This record gives sequence, C-alpha cells and structure tokens, in this order.
Amino acid sequence: MNAAIAATAFRAADRLGAIGVSEIVRLTQEANQLKRQGQPVIVLGLGEPDFDTPAHILEAAQQAMARGETHYTVLDGTAELKAAIQHKFKHDNGLDFQLNEITAGAGAKQILYNALMASVNPGDEVILPAPYWTSYADMVLIAGGVPVVVPCTEANGFRITPEQLEAAITLRTRWVFINSPSNPSGAAYSAEQLLPVLEVVERHPQVWLLADDIYEHILYDGRAFATPAAVLPSLRDRALTVNGVSKSYAMTGWRLGYGAGPKALIAAMAVVQSQATSCPSSISQAAAVAALTGPQDVVRERCQAFQDRRDLVVASLNASPGLRCRVPEGAFYTFASCEGVLGRTTPGGMLLRTDADFCAYLLREHHVAVVPGGVLGLAPYFRISYAASTADLQEACARIQRACQALF
Repeated sequence: MNAAIAATAFRAADRLGAIGVSEIVRLTQEANQLKRQGQPVIVLGLGEPDFDTPAHILEAAQQAMARGETHYTVLDGTAELKAAIQHKFKHDNGLDFQLNEITAGAGAKQILYNALMASVNPGDEVILPAPYWTSYADMVLIAGGVPVVVPCTEANGFRITPEQLEAAITLRTRWVFINSPSNPSGAAYSAEQLLPVLEVVERHPQVWLLADDIYEHILYDGRAFATPAAVLPSLRDRALTVNGVSKSYAMTGWRLGYGAGPKALIAAMAVVQSQATSCPSSISQAAAVAALTGPQDVVRERCQAFQDRRDLVVASLNASPGLRCRVPEGAFYTFASCEGVLGRTTPGGMLLRTDADFCAYLLREHHVAVVPGGVLGLAPYFRISYAASTADLQEACARIQRACQALF
C-alpha cells in the first residue's frame, strides 16, 4: 500500500532541485500574510513603482480594445511595436536594429529566460556580478548552465572590475551579465567605466554579453546612461540588449519587455517563446507603443521623485546605529551594509548572526519587510525598494532606526 502511494506521488523534475520560487516573492508573500493578520507591516521588498500607469498609455490600450485588437499577434511582437522599439533604440541609445533583430515578450524577465534557454547548454557558464537580481542565477540553473558569481565590492561601487572579469572567464563561459543601473545595488556604469570591462569580453570570442537596461531611465544627479553595445560597437554581434516598460512607465502588470541583438539569436529566442507563451498580450503591446512613442515628461518627473526618496532613505539609514549605505546612482533600491549590527542581540534575545537574521528581526519585531543581501549574492547587506510612498518610507526608516537603537 505504501509503495503504491509512493509510486503515484508527484515527482518534481530534477532541474528544479536547486531552485524555488523567487526568494524576493517568498519574502513579500510572508510580509503580506502578516498584513492580512492585522500587523502594520510596511513592505519594501518588490521592485514595483507605486505610481499609476500614465493616462495616455491607458487611453491607447482602451482604444486598441475598442478597435477589436484582442486576438493573437505575430509571435514576438507586432510590426508597430517593433517599429517603436527600433525608434527607441535609435533615438535613445544610438543603436540601429532591423525589425528581425528585435523581439518582444511577456516582460523583460521572459526575454532573459528565452535568451538563456536558446543558447545555454549543460555546463555552460554565465558570469553574474554580485550583488545580482536573484532570478538571474535561477534562470541559468534551469537552463542547465552554471552561475559564476563574482562578488563586487562596495569600495568599487558594486561594479565588476576588468581584472575580476578576466579571472572569471573560462572556455566554458557563454554569457556575461551587466545590469546598469543595478537591481539590487543601484550602481550604474558610466561609458568610461564600462569600456575596459567590455574590452575584456571583446578579447574572448566565445563570450556573449547580456545587457539588462530595464532601469535605464531611472538615473540620478544628471548622469548619462550608457549601454554596452553603444559603448563598444564591435560587440554588437554578440550582445543582447534587454529593456521593457515595467519600471519607467509603471507598467509592471502589463508584462511587456523587449530585446534586440543578432537575428540568429532573436530567431532562436522566438522558438523558445513559441512553445512557452506565444505572443505577448495584444493590448499590452498597444500600450507599450504609446509608452515608447508618447510624451516622456512623466518619466523624468517620476525619476526626480525617486531621487528625492533615495536621498531620504540613504540619510536615514546612515543615521541608524550599525548601518552604512552608499548613495546609489540609479534604479530605486538602496543596498546597505548591516555588518555593524551583527553579533548584537535583539530585545527578544535573538543573536543577529547574518543579514537574514537582521531582516527577520525587522519584519517580526518592527514590521518592515526588506530583502537580505545573501539571497542577492552578497552579504551582509540588505535591499530596500524605495518605490513606495514618501509617508511609508519615512515610517519604515523610523522603525529601522528604532530597531537598531534597541539592540544590545
């Protein structure tokens, strides 16, 4: 009887053995569960703008529905959307792509996944500068690849050095990821900082570059954005440039991302998408056209709001005993060191040994949900998403200060 039950029990695929649901999603779910129980939790976990999608984008989606554009579209993006993406790359980045070098999918995350599934063989290595967005490593694993994590120091602004990259590359290296501005550190590369790193990639013809530019328009203090394929054009034929509308236009739920690169790679990615999701939402595609071709004033205004919030959070964290936070150049995250509170004890008698312990203490005793750096590849740090209201940020920062002051 027991053997029969065991034989019919669900057996997960081996490829899932080393991964699970995104740790950021899991932590946010735990925080939301506490909120449903009546706890006054402030969730600063997910990277989702608190702004609404701009009105002209909503109007474009409504008009598309009224025209009956509710059917399947071309597999990886309508001609109208690809033309809008083509114009965006030319106008914003100085990059020229043909339409068959452009793809659109259900979020930038799907574009990354498609690229890895289309190109990574078992044992291929993918270099991830740490800290990194936690999904990078899991997507590499599910594709059969090997994440090669390169810890990037706070002293170097959480940016990889040419020497680190050179030392990490082997004959098995397939991809190098560059995410600028970065989730989770907020670090951004200038063109001058990127060039020597890209020259290392150029010297190794088996290595391709994946540029995750999703936070392109969330850059502070007058900094100029730089994308790898424009900084070193000789890499264009082995680079994939990924972007989307989720962050800049507050369109996370619309699930629309895009990428551009060599047509052979784009065609292989289309094969993957054809057997996974097929086309992205027709309505989301129409909305994305409006986002990319419409007025950009709202993007600049919201970037200034994010910068104001950054300044608030950084100042507060640096005023908290035991914490240290560098000023991020972009995105909407702080990545603060909590090394100074480790080894101390909470009022409840818990010894804080790791960044995960500190984050658990903040959640359970002070009702602030943040993400430990360990799950993002670098400890002892923690990430705050300041894509939240100023009132929530002020209260959360006050709670974090009280939490640090209460330790002994």
